[in-house]
Amino acid sequence: MCGVLTGKRGLIMGVANDRSIAWGIAKAMSEAGAELAFTYQGEAFGKRLAPLAESVGSDFMVDVDVTDEASLEAAFGQLSARWPTIDFVVHAIAYSDKNELTGRFINTSRDNFKNSLDISCYSFIDVARRAYPMMKENGGTLLTLTYGGSNRVTPNYNVMGVAKAALESATRYLANDLGPDGIRVNAISPGPMKTLAGAAIGGARKTYKHTDQNAPLRSNATLEAVGGTAVYLASDAGAFTTGEIIRVDGGYHVLGMPQPENL
Repeated sequence: MCGVLTGKRGLIMGVANDRSIAWGIAKAMSEAGAELAFTYQGEAFGKRLAPLAESVGSDFMVDVDVTDEASLEAAFGQLSARWPTIDFVVHAIAYSDKNELTGRFINTSRDNFKNSLDISCYSFIDVARRAYPMMKENGGTLLTLTYGGSNRVTPNYNVMGVAKAALESATRYLANDLGPDGIRVNAISPGPMKTLAGAAIGGARKTYKHTDQNAPLRSNATLEAVGGTAVYLASDAGAFTTGEIIRVDGGYHVLGMPQPENL
């Protein structure tokens, strides 16, 4: 897919380290020719991100807190001052109190429910609204990340399952809203991956091993596979794909039961 994003510019939100799904996407997009800008939250994440951004030729990093209207306004102000138009945004932002990502869903607190939905779902809507003026003339692509726990109960995923279900619904509504302006909106749904965010969920290692052993391809997704899917969606080849939840999980989502040897 070398060169398919040449001439395109975009914003990557949510790189925590070199094992982040967002980084897998950023690396693949850079290799496909895209010019990238990045957001991060706080000095610690900024220090981790700086050498990664530099490795793909980017010197454009913006500190942003998606729960703060002024912070988002300032970030997109900086982005539009440098690039009047952009071609894509990758939203890889989610959060829930890790103490509520174990045990029973019924014990979800009101405060964590609100915070999880705000950061994991509403932030995508807010980002889309701010990216829209930079895309409406030439079209573009908005991408977010979800997980199969949105529609099938996954132990310990709890409130994040509800947040991802809301995010997937938001993806469809945004696709309908922005379609007349040539803006495509899609979500990528990888299987369990060994990321900083994934490690916060109770039983993560068992979940990863289970899907690795039972998916039809007998493997969890790789960063390269997720990155390649994002490149396709942001490229001209994805010009008529919108409102979709694209699964990159080795086929695990088609199963009704584990493989016979694992029953």
